Amino acid sequence: MKKKITLLGTGLVGSAIAKDLSTNFDVLACDMNEKALEELKKYGVSTRKIDFSKEENVKEVIANADIVVGAVPGFMGFKTLKTIIEAGKNVVDISFFPEDPFELDALAKKHNVTAITDCGVAPGFCNTILGYQNKKMKVTDYVCLVGGLPVERRWPFEYKAVFSPIDVIEEYIRPARYVQAGELVVREALSDTEIINFDKIGSLESWNSDGLRSLAKTMEGIPNMIEKTLRYPGTVEYLRVLRDSGFFSYEEIEVNGTKIRPIDMTSKLLFPKWKMKEGDRDFTIMRVTISGEENGVKKTYNYNLLDRYCEDTKIISMARTTGYTCTAAVNLISETGFFRVGICPPEYLGENEADFKFMINYLEERGVIYNVTEE
Repeated sequence: MKKKITLLGTGLVGSAIAKDLSTNFDVLACDMNEKALEELKKYGVSTRKIDFSKEENVKEVIANADIVVGAVPGFMGFKTLKTIIEAGKNVVDISFFPEDPFELDALAKKHNVTAITDCGVAPGFCNTILGYQNKKMKVTDYVCLVGGLPVERRWPFEYKAVFSPIDVIEEYIRPARYVQAGELVVREALSDTEIINFDKIGSLESWNSDGLRSLAKTMEGIPNMIEKTLRYPGTVEYLRVLRDSGFFSYEEIEVNGTKIRPIDMTSKLLFPKWKMKEGDRDFTIMRVTISGEENGVKKTYNYNLLDRYCEDTKIISMARTTGYTCTAAVNLISETGFFRVGICPPEYLGENEADFKFMINYLEERGVIYNVTEE
């Protein structure tokens, strides 16, 4: 009998997760979007329309699940994960909520739950890579450069959003944390821009983003760690104009007697411009560089990913790279018996070589390939 998976959230990434898991599991996909749910029925996925904001709804749909997948928008991710843990269900989560997941560590241990968080591409598999390399060598430097971009550059934004628009905007306003010389450094988002060249893509613009997340806590022994977001050159300038003009503010303002949050208005205006439309192609690019000492010799490992929209499945690249990392972790729990009680950020998945190879092979089977070079 197939194990039962309950998937919470069927956006572009959630739908890719449902389709992939449907080959090995009995999947129940839940969302408010009836169109997305109807599409998934073609793949033998059971569906349920629910409102995630009501805790009793979440409890009901996960009651019979062997494993739960959380793919809700970030602003409701922490609360939803807490509900899943309290129900005693193992979970793989990609909601990328702003709260510290380790606040739920004691609760997960109390309920004997494995809760894998931030299990996408970045944060996500980049963490898994570092977890793996950190067990093989004494790491001194970790740099992750990552971005998901449309193939066609359309003025003025030259960008398409896969996730909730507010979740995307959070990346432009949340202070960026990185580690330098063993000290945690906090800078404003969109700072320290650089132009970096990539084979087959050309020049991209990078800036500081708050991508380290759990690594700042779990990898305290590594003196230098940073993640930077990649976009087409020129992006930072217009984002700074919008941010510094108040368009990303959460503080209410009054307009003709009505109070609104500027960020809500901005999301409403930008999302139609950013939304992936039928026929749009995208790519995901990531370069993870890890340096240190291995067996007394200085070594640098480069993990390079360039993934593109899949013409056969019609699944966008960011959904592939994020979603298949998540489904790899689901299968890891199911097939190998990975069981580490508590909050498990993805770097923990790389600590055991067999688990790391399971994950990277799973991705490779789906065409998400990390090319590794040594220096």
